[in-house]
Amino acid sequence: MKLRLLETSCTNPYRNLALEEHLLSCVRNDEALLYLWQNDHTVVIGQNQNALREVNLSRLRADGGHLARRLSGGGAVYHDLGNLNFTFVLPKAAYDLARQTRVILEAARLLGAPAEASGRNDILAGGRKFSGNAYYRRGETWYHHGTLLVDSDLDALGRYLNVSPEKLAARGVASVRSRVCNLSECAPGATVEGARRAMTAAFSSVYGEKVEMFDQNRIKNNEVEEIKRRISAENYLMGENKLFLLSLQRRFAWGGLELALNVHAGRISDCRAYSDAMEEHEIAALPARLAGCAVDGVAFAKALAGWGGEDMRRDVLDMLLEL
Repeated sequence: MKLRLLETSCTNPYRNLALEEHLLSCVRNDEALLYLWQNDHTVVIGQNQNALREVNLSRLRADGGHLARRLSGGGAVYHDLGNLNFTFVLPKAAYDLARQTRVILEAARLLGAPAEASGRNDILAGGRKFSGNAYYRRGETWYHHGTLLVDSDLDALGRYLNVSPEKLAARGVASVRSRVCNLSECAPGATVEGARRAMTAAFSSVYGEKVEMFDQNRIKNNEVEEIKRRISAENYLMGENKLFLLSLQRRFAWGGLELALNVHAGRISDCRAYSDAMEEHEIAALPARLAGCAVDGVAFAKALAGWGGEDMRRDVLDMLLEL
């Protein structure tokens, strides 16, 4: 496996996320790519989240911040220049979440911070989260990306993110600020530049190969710019502005779910699903399964057959039976 490194000094979230998406079509079958990047003053929401519910958008934009939406599932995060983002882009056959996670743990160790993986997507130091991770798959190329909080403005999380009390209760904390930390708190002297070097060194160490720079001539900038235009458009960021008369909301072990619904003549006439679940494909597919479905337990069970995992099907069915 050939190891490639791509770093950018760009801090525009739409360009950086567009390049990340473009890299899915650039990585070869014998390559593993580590992409290191930073966004300035940006809230990034998951693919299936409701921007108006998750973000204090008026305050963010009044302060000159940006709203962006990523391809992966999961919850909203805040990025500034005290935070380093990483993306592992690999062919499906070489994608190994445990191995990729070891790179992050080793990088934290090199910086002097003891770290451990927790749950499905968090990495902790001293019991507090400094790295949130999410995942995306497209055909035969997959990616794993996340944050490294090094010296970020953690108070911004409380200013710009609207985290539900149910989610905080599930985490056993009073506020989102109380469960996160900067690496510089655990490893005094840690810097973003140091984190870049540590991630590169750990990438080489864990995979046992020399890291070489990615040939940027392989990047098709016209395609990146086209993606950038699409993902920075207001309709992509905000989603449909449709009126729904019913809303079901629950939090499960796998994430929160809101179903916005209209019902006509005993059938679901329209549906939208919002979620911070990591299973972005399953959440995105849910409205099409429910549209046109009779408001009936048997019909719901039939509509959900083959969707998601067993726990997700059971939980969503129980939720729909509240109608």
